[in-house]
Amino acid sequence: MIARLTPIAALLSSVVLPVFAQNTVTESALPEVKVTSTAEKTYNIKSTSSATKTDTLLRDTPQAVTVVSKDLIRDQSMQSLSDVIRYVPGIVAAQGEGNRDTAVFRGNSSTGDFYVDGIRDDVQYYRDFYNIDSVEALKGSNAMIFGRGGSGGVINRVTKQAEWRPVREASLTLGSWSQRRVTVDLGQALTDTVAMRVNAVVEDSGSYRQGFTLKRSGVNQTLSWRAGSDTMVAVAYEHFKDERTADRGIPSFQGLPLNTDPSTFFGNTDINTTWAKVDALSASIDHDFGQGWSVRNRTRYAEYDKFYQNIVPGAVNTAGTSVALSGYNNATQRKNFFNQTDLIFNLDTGSIRHKLVGGLEFGKQDTDNFRNTAYFLSISPTTTSINVALTNPVANTPVTFKQAASDANNTGTVTTKSIYLQDQIEFSPQWQLLAGIRRDSFDVDFTDRRTAGNLKTTDTPVSPRVGLVFKPMKEVSVYASYSLAFVPRAGDQLSSLTVSNKSFDPEKFKNLEVGVKWDIGSDLSASAAIYQLDRSNVAITDPADASKLILVDGQRSKGLELGFNGRINADWSIMGGYAYQDAKLTKTQSSTVLAGATLAQVPTHSASLWNRYNFDPVWGAGLGIVYRSEVFSATDNTVTVPGFSRVDAALYYNLSKSINVQANIENLLDKKYYAFANSNNNITPGSPRALRVSLNAKF
Repeated sequence: MIARLTPIAALLSSVVLPVFAQNTVTESALPEVKVTSTAEKTYNIKSTSSATKTDTLLRDTPQAVTVVSKDLIRDQSMQSLSDVIRYVPGIVAAQGEGNRDTAVFRGNSSTGDFYVDGIRDDVQYYRDFYNIDSVEALKGSNAMIFGRGGSGGVINRVTKQAEWRPVREASLTLGSWSQRRVTVDLGQALTDTVAMRVNAVVEDSGSYRQGFTLKRSGVNQTLSWRAGSDTMVAVAYEHFKDERTADRGIPSFQGLPLNTDPSTFFGNTDINTTWAKVDALSASIDHDFGQGWSVRNRTRYAEYDKFYQNIVPGAVNTAGTSVALSGYNNATQRKNFFNQTDLIFNLDTGSIRHKLVGGLEFGKQDTDNFRNTAYFLSISPTTTSINVALTNPVANTPVTFKQAASDANNTGTVTTKSIYLQDQIEFSPQWQLLAGIRRDSFDVDFTDRRTAGNLKTTDTPVSPRVGLVFKPMKEVSVYASYSLAFVPRAGDQLSSLTVSNKSFDPEKFKNLEVGVKWDIGSDLSASAAIYQLDRSNVAITDPADASKLILVDGQRSKGLELGFNGRINADWSIMGGYAYQDAKLTKTQSSTVLAGATLAQVPTHSASLWNRYNFDPVWGAGLGIVYRSEVFSATDNTVTVPGFSRVDAALYYNLSKSINVQANIENLLDKKYYAFANSNNNITPGSPRALRVSLNAKF
C-alpha cells in the first residue's frame, strides 16, 4: 500500500509545494496571526491531551508527566531520544544494541512504548525530531489510555501540523566529526479552508567512534482542511530512512568498563550496519456536534523495514589481552494499522461536572522476523566466536551469515480490539476525580517457519485507572492515583510467544503514586511525585523442575521524582529535574538473577538542570549539567558503570530578525564517562567535547 502512496507524495512535492512560493491566498483572507517574540518562547507546556484523551491542564492530571517543548529541543539542538530523556526524571536511556531507541521507565526497559500523536510506533529504530513539536513522557502504568505495554511509562511525540500561518524556516548544522545536517520547515494556507506544511531533514555525519557513519533523510507532508465550521480533517504522510554503523560499544574487564580510548571500535565497521525505513500515512477527523458533544477519529497505517548486522564484543580474557567476538544479523518487516474513535461528552449533573470519554480502538500488526548467526568458516564449519587482541579488536576473519538451529524465522499477526470509558469529574473547584477502565482483546497468531509450528493465544486484560485531585488553591494540586498495565506473553516486540508460556496470563504492572503540582507563576511550574511500581506474573524456570515455568512477583520500583520548568523572569528560562530510584528484584529468577539484585541501568540518583539567559535581544547563553550515579549494566550486578557529571553550554546570537546562529558544546569540560549500556559487554563511552554550530533562518 505504501509503495502506491510514494508517487502521491512525489506529486504533492512537485505540485503543491510550488504553491508556497506563489502565495495564492491574499493576506486579507488569512486568519490573524500572532507573532511570538523570543522572550515569549517557553519551556513550560501547560496542558496535554495525551494523558487523558482530553485537553487537560498538567496540574489537573493525576500522573507524573514531563513535556519537552520545541524551544528546549531547539536550544539544546536535540537530535535523538537519548538527548530528550536526559531531562526527564525517572527515565534513563539504554544502548539498544546500537540499532534502536531504548528507554528504561522506572526500572522497566522497553523498545515498544513509543507513540506518535497518541498512536503506537513500536518498531525498533532511531527516531528523529525534524517534524516534532514536543515530546511527552508519561510515567507509571498507562494501559487505560494506550493499551498493552506502557508498563512503566510511554513516550509520545507530537508532530508539527499544518496551520493557517506562513512558516518559512531552514537550519544548517555543522559539528565535530564531520556532522552535517539540514532541516526545512515550510507551511502556508492554500485557501481559507486548506493549509499545507512540509518538514524535511537530510543528515550525513561521522562520530567520535572510529569508523562510525550516519546517514538519514526524511520528509513529512501534512494537509489540514476545515471541512465546515465544526469539522477539522488532517492527513499526513512520512517517508523516513535512518542508516548507520551498528555500534555495540566496549566490553567490561574486572567489573568495570574496559579502560580504552572512547573512539575504540570493537567488531568491524564494514560489517556492522543497521538501517530502518518507515513509510506512514495518518489521518484524523475532529467534529464538534455542539451542546458538549464531539467525536475524534485517528487512523495510522505504517510499514517498517528494519535490518541490523553486527560483530559483537564479548568477554575479555582474565589476562586482559584478548576479547571474544561473535555476531549475527536480524531483519524485521512490520505493517501496523490502528484506528481510534473517541466520543467526548460534557455533562453537568447539578453542581458536578463530567467530562466523559468513550472509545474504541482496533489494530492489526503483521510481523516477519528472520535472524542469521555469524560463522567463521575459515576456522571451522561450526565456529561462531573468535578471540582477537585488545590492541586491535577488529574481526578481520571472513564471516558468513547463515541460520543456526535456534535462529528466528517466524511470522505473526496480532489483532487488538479495545473498548474504554473514562470520566473526569469536578465535584467542586477543590476536588476532582479521574476514573477509567479499558478492556482489550489481544489475539496472537504466531508461526515458526522453521518447524511449521503454530501458536495462538488470546488475552483479555482489564486495565483500570483512578486518580483523585485536591486543589487547596487554584495554582496547586495534590493527587493520588492507581493504575494497572499489562504486557502480553508475545512481549513488546511480539516475538516472545512460546509453547511454554502461551497459556500464562500477561505480566502485570501496578503503579501507586502520590504527588503535588504547582504553577508558581504564569510561566513557571514545579512538580513532585512518589511512586511504587510492582511487576508480577513474571515467568521463570521452576527450580524444582527445569522443564516447567512458574509465575512469580518479579520486581518492585520505588522512587521520588522532582521536576521544574519555565521562566524565572523574561530573560531566564530553566528546565530541570531529579529522580531517586530504588528498583529491586523481589524473587530469584535464575542462578545469576537473584532476589534483591538491582535492576539493570537504573541509577539511584539522577539529575539535570538547563539554563538559558538572554543578555539582550541579540545575545544569549545556555549552561546545563547532567548527573547520573553509577548503574549496573546487567541484572546479575557483576559490572558497574561509573556515575558521571557532564557540563553542556551554548551561545546564541541573532544576526537579524530572521537569522540567528547558535553554538552548542556537549561535555564542555571534556570528561571521560560512559553514556549507557545494554549488557556487561555492550557499554557505550560518552562523547568527548563536541561542538555543534547551527545557522537558523526564517524567510
